[in-house]
Amino acid sequence: MNDPLRRSGATPGDAAAALFHEDRGRLIGLAYRITGSRSDAEDAVQDAWVRWQRLEPAGRDAVERPAAWFTTAVSRLALDRLRAAHHQREVYVGPWLPEPMVTRVDEAPVEHAELAESLTLAFLGVLERLDPVERAVFVLAEVFGEPFAAIAPIVDRSVEACRQIAHRARTRVRTEHRLRRPTAKPDALIGAFLGACLAGDLDSLRRVLAADVVLVSDGGPLVHAARRPVVGADRVARFALNLAKRFPADVEVFPARVNGDAGVVTFRNGMPWYVLAVESDGEQIAIIRLIINPAKLHPTYLLGFLPSSAPAILPKLG
Repeated sequence: MNDPLRRSGATPGDAAAALFHEDRGRLIGLAYRITGSRSDAEDAVQDAWVRWQRLEPAGRDAVERPAAWFTTAVSRLALDRLRAAHHQREVYVGPWLPEPMVTRVDEAPVEHAELAESLTLAFLGVLERLDPVERAVFVLAEVFGEPFAAIAPIVDRSVEACRQIAHRARTRVRTEHRLRRPTAKPDALIGAFLGACLAGDLDSLRRVLAADVVLVSDGGPLVHAARRPVVGADRVARFALNLAKRFPADVEVFPARVNGDAGVVTFRNGMPWYVLAVESDGEQIAIIRLIINPAKLHPTYLLGFLPSSAPAILPKLG
């Protein structure tokens, strides 16, 4: 048998535990792309492990490929969570953005290059416009390369139906998602944007923004934010300056990668306050995404940015 777990000499339970630990990052990435929620992804992966542990020994021994079992279980659990959240997102107050995946600038990328684009907030925004089954099939087939024979039982469709679903979803994603030109110095754009905001320099701020720039802010039901996207360099610049004027004195700003894009994470009194990500057209900022909803800013995910462990772009403002 070619299964490396069997060849290792470990017992099936021990081998599966080792595999789960090694594959946990991929499984979270899979569930996150299906749900758009970091917390739901973490929960789906944890629940899959609990289900594995509850299997009788004979049931575990009957699983020839634990990796495939975990992929199937996590996918089903993630799809269940997406279906449960689907209606809530339809009535969400203001724009809905995914829970951000935030890493420090100096951290090595955890995603392979071919997966990086599928992690961006722009790509996830397109996936959000698919129905839950379309999204799950697309992620499994197009992003993770799972065979349709394995996908069919996850979504309770035939193999041929999954092929058709994947084709429709692929066409829609390609129509709505544009690949971006790489930006040579994305952090320089962030620095120029923040500097102009804090200096109250409207002209400099306009220069760093594309003429058709869009700002999307997600505050959810509890935090005040723009209920509609703000469009145009002048409107976005004035909106940003108004926000900067209300910055409390105890805010600290740290450089970050937000789903692979350049961004910042801010802390106030040691707690995450907001996450900002920018997308450029190659020379100027084209899209600004601002996540303020506290339910999406989990401190445990962002502890690596606390002042004791990361240099701030800006010191405390007071």
